[in-house]
Amino acid sequence: MTTMKKPLLALTLGDPSGIGPEVVVKALANSEINAAARMFVVGTEKAVTQAIAETGINIPVETIDDPADTPDTTSIIPVLSVGNYEEVEFPQGRHSEDSGRASHLWVETSAKMCLAGDIDGMVTAPVNKEAWEMSGASDLGHQEVFKRLTNSATVYTMLVSGILRCMHLSTHKSLPEACKFVTTENILTAVRITDEHFKRWGFINPRIAVAALNPHASDNGLIGDTEAKEITPAIDAARLEGINATGPHPADSVFNQAIDGMYDVVVVMYHDQGHIPIKVHGFEESVSVNLGIPFIRTSVDHGTAFDIAGQNKAQSTSMVEAIKLAVALASRRGIA
Repeated sequence: MTTMKKPLLALTLGDPSGIGPEVVVKALANSEINAAARMFVVGTEKAVTQAIAETGINIPVETIDDPADTPDTTSIIPVLSVGNYEEVEFPQGRHSEDSGRASHLWVETSAKMCLAGDIDGMVTAPVNKEAWEMSGASDLGHQEVFKRLTNSATVYTMLVSGILRCMHLSTHKSLPEACKFVTTENILTAVRITDEHFKRWGFINPRIAVAALNPHASDNGLIGDTEAKEITPAIDAARLEGINATGPHPADSVFNQAIDGMYDVVVVMYHDQGHIPIKVHGFEESVSVNLGIPFIRTSVDHGTAFDIAGQNKAQSTSMVEAIKLAVALASRRGIA
């Protein structure tokens, strides 16, 4: 019997002034998770060591010079120290230009390692957009980094909580802007990319449910016409291409159906249509994954939580789930 090679994953430390170091260290202290992949932290040895002291976790830290040097062991935390930040004192619990500049560099470096084929994927702790702006970074957040480095036309966000998966047609748009974005062309592109990624991840024939925009999927035109004019033509075109897409499904029932196992993923029309069911279904377990880029990136689905930074109060559940998801995707087992 052939043993599958363990994926090699980079874990970015996130904003070192927030809870990123704490959740990373706590996740790596989970021996079951740690044993599932070869993992190293992209950040600073100093920040990791400080988080270990604050959490009382007894795991030694070892600096590595190259991702290939990552040992296959759960007994240490390997750290790839990127940038000249080992002597920098990152303040805890507040915005910092240094923290913004460092966390941006760690994300960019990890993405470049993914693109070079040096690692199998990356898992990210939370960054702070205001700190990035303070540091002079031109990227608003993670997705903008990935879009710039890959020249991808669109980078999509999918949220995952257990068996429920919501792929967002759009995310950070106002509701009027999001409604205008619901076009046949945009929906068809999103459905194609969803199908492509799910097949890449090990799904043979992904079952894609496309959510309606209007209540009751418009009740045959009684409540709007977006379904007839934009969504249905996109689904019909996708099906002609051999994609197993159905809908438009009323948003007040499709998520329960997905949880019951009828669909592998729901393509939602705007931010809250997907975020609300995910966070009601399993707030602590929710994880973000990007589609539209040529490498695996999963992330915690929470912020930097400056108010509890350094206090050993942060839960690592989302980070653990993000690592599990990255391992599953890298192993082409489908989404666990």
